[in-house]
Amino acid sequence: MTEPSAEAESYDHRCPGTPEAVWMDNGIGKRAAPVDIGTLGRLVVVAAHPDDETLGAGGLIAMAALKGVDIDIVVLTRGEGSHPLSTTHGRDAMTGLRRQEILGAVDVLAPAASIHLHSLPDGALAEHRGEVTDLLAQAVRSVDCETWLVAPWRHDRHADHEAAGAAAAVVANRSGAHLLEYPIWFWHWGSPGEPPSMDRPLRLDLTVAALAAKTAAIDRYASQLRPLSDRPGDEAVVAPRFREHFERPFEIYQATSEEIVGASTARTSLPPAYFDAMYAAETDPWRFRERWYEQRKRDLTMAVLPRRRFRTAFEPGCSIGVLTTELARRCDRVLATDVADAALAAATARLERSPHVRVERRAIPSDWPTGPFDLVVLSEVGYYCAGDDLQALAAAARDTLTDDGCIVACHWRHPVADYPVSGDAVHAALRATTGIDLLAEHVEADFRLDVLVRAPATSVAAAEGLV
Repeated sequence: MTEPSAEAESYDHRCPGTPEAVWMDNGIGKRAAPVDIGTLGRLVVVAAHPDDETLGAGGLIAMAALKGVDIDIVVLTRGEGSHPLSTTHGRDAMTGLRRQEILGAVDVLAPAASIHLHSLPDGALAEHRGEVTDLLAQAVRSVDCETWLVAPWRHDRHADHEAAGAAAAVVANRSGAHLLEYPIWFWHWGSPGEPPSMDRPLRLDLTVAALAAKTAAIDRYASQLRPLSDRPGDEAVVAPRFREHFERPFEIYQATSEEIVGASTARTSLPPAYFDAMYAAETDPWRFRERWYEQRKRDLTMAVLPRRRFRTAFEPGCSIGVLTTELARRCDRVLATDVADAALAAATARLERSPHVRVERRAIPSDWPTGPFDLVVLSEVGYYCAGDDLQALAAAARDTLTDDGCIVACHWRHPVADYPVSGDAVHAALRATTGIDLLAEHVEADFRLDVLVRAPATSVAAAEGLV
């Protein structure tokens, strides 16, 4: 972070600013549409100064790294102007400090990311906008995949941030990259309901791992978080009250592309006819019975269940009943449902010797059963739901769960053109909507497996009195 110059700005970073509680009470996270990173192919993050990338987009960087996305981080200045009145640290000293800080922060967020450190003058990017545009164009290069260009918001009231954002907008327009803009100082001087405001705010729900990585990366910026000394001019730039804005379980962006909106009304849930057509073409469309990938995933799903035995389980989207057979061995009763008649017929035949299993035709979330269930298994089903349907599915799973129950969710992470949202977006929506604790998380390049339990989350060892 760099102090806003008195000439360019109409606010003082040393003032308390707008408390984080005001933004949260206003529901900034609820009013923003969720972001779907399922189509993200390459990420270019622009920072006017070292630490902008972490404060504004650290969670996105961490989640993209876990997804295996190619990441370029472009830092336009060395951040040498963060303490212009310091008598203990000159500009050269600050350059060295901030270089080490950003290298450490990015190593936490995305060790494989490429960092491009430039030396444009801190506090004067507006005078070098042509150079900024050229640098960003070189970083974006040709867009042959789903490239996201992420930059400071053009209305952040910091001259460097606004210049970086304006240049990013030019490059996005020329290249076809999707542009997202992140506010930083806006959270300090802005107020809910007062102009300027973001007309298309998007919310990226952070995984537990991404939020932890972002928090650790912020900690690397000691020169910004703590006073350089007790002398005047060495005060912290990122005060604790200001830092609170960047410790949310989500990040807010302004976007110009509809394609990156996740659970929005831009797409609709897949209809029953879609699945009828799948089974008409093949009796086992996803090859559940023969693929080692599917068998291994089922084994992991069963292994992650936190109890040996469950009373009543619900498995929507059971398909031909292969996973249902495994659940039947661990549960006193199982309700398995699907919308495709062919799938239901196959599942019924497979489970005919399991009288404690009921197979029914139900469409979710509209025909969600009343429960209660101490186990809800959402395996490869959530990404068929869009917008309100996805939120309703998550709410129904939560509302029909017993006090000692758990939700097990497992979803494919690669983009599928037909699906309204990605698997990552499904899990983000489940965590955000249910509000219940994450007990276990298993993430691979291909799929994500989560276990959500009613609070307080108790480990298996603790439940058996071992700890």
